[in-house]
Amino acid sequence: MNIISDRLTEIGVVPVIKLEHPQRDAAPLAKALCAGGVPVAEVTFRAEGAQEAIRLMKEACPEMTVGAGTVTNAMQIQLAAEAGAEFVVGKALSLLAWNGFSITAGSQVYQGKALILAPGVVRQAKYPGEAEFLGRGVSYCATCDGMLYRNKPVTVVGLAPDAPQEANYLHSLGCQVVYVSPHRPQGLDGDIPYRKAGKLAVKGETTVTGLEADGALLPCAGVFILRRAVAPTDLLPALETEEGGIRVDRRMATSVPGVFAAGDCTGGPLQVSKAVGEGHVAALSACEYLDLQDRPQAAPAK
Repeated sequence: MNIISDRLTEIGVVPVIKLEHPQRDAAPLAKALCAGGVPVAEVTFRAEGAQEAIRLMKEACPEMTVGAGTVTNAMQIQLAAEAGAEFVVGKALSLLAWNGFSITAGSQVYQGKALILAPGVVRQAKYPGEAEFLGRGVSYCATCDGMLYRNKPVTVVGLAPDAPQEANYLHSLGCQVVYVSPHRPQGLDGDIPYRKAGKLAVKGETTVTGLEADGALLPCAGVFILRRAVAPTDLLPALETEEGGIRVDRRMATSVPGVFAAGDCTGGPLQVSKAVGEGHVAALSACEYLDLQDRPQAAPAK
């Protein structure tokens, strides 16, 4: 298994931290965590001074495992790595199940032969027309699909903290962006029009032709719906569900070979003890699956 994964599993807990004064607090915090038997931390990377905090924590305690959280693009991954981060945490935006699994997080693609899903509970009502036009004008990933809409009108439905940055990225590609959300965003490029709206519906024929926002139609070729998380069944439509949760067997195996699930996403009770136990079983089952894949296939009997 991956050395970092083994280390995090052995420690058992990963504190997520956000420091307002990294120059003052980063080194003492790192020393305190290591002294307390928790030599690991995930630094929220969208916070100001996160890169400096990672660097100072690694300098104070080189043996500590420090990672960067809420990473959304390749530049942030590079900056985090330069500061000493050994792992990154980002939002999964798309998943391709072919010859293993390829997961897009930000602008990075991670590949593996097995997959464990532990997203917690993702309850989100879809807008009218969203599911119908997914892949035909509706997208959840600006960095994945932005180039397809270069020089075309698009709307961005901003429901996540990093949505303004995604809209700025689309604008930099040459997309004609209109930003729609219930609240005025922070960090949105001043050249991008903002439309306050809460009642939305995707409109189209064979492909998207517009977004209806509080009764007004915004003509566009694409609608980027940027939520805090993407539901597992949107990432992997072949997943079978049961009573709102991912259906699994006693090995925590899902209906998709090589994919396992654990925690609240498999249904109630929504308790830490259940999630921890299921996570342990899912990890063991994934290891067993990989071992079986690596074994040479026996020749058919003659």
